[in-house]
Amino acid sequence: MTQQTVIPQLRMTNAERSLAFYVQGLGFRVDWTHQFEAGYPLFVQLTRAGQTLFLTEHSGDCQVGGAVYFRVPDARACFAEFTGNGVVSNGVVDTPWGTRELLVIDPDGNRLRFASDV
Repeated sequence: MTQQTVIPQLRMTNAERSLAFYVQGLGFRVDWTHQFEAGYPLFVQLTRAGQTLFLTEHSGDCQVGGAVYFRVPDARACFAEFTGNGVVSNGVVDTPWGTRELLVIDPDGNRLRFASDV
């Protein structure tokens, strides 16, 4: 896989809830966190299978309702893993443009699409 050159950033409104979803549900690992002090918004870097994203509680960074498109080796394997972890998705669909995709929506309404070649 080529080195990732862009890191998407998504807004979260409740770090505890979002981190549980991304870590236990989707299999991301927390690389690092930043918080100026207790009670301040949290900023987190997460990685899964070599793909990194930022989650932020800072309201000025971005708004909820973002979207990220992940290219993965096997969308069906992601579906099986996520479903096994209790994550609900729209199921795996083959698209007219030649990909196999599943859509997952995080607790804040951010859309995460995992896609592989058919």
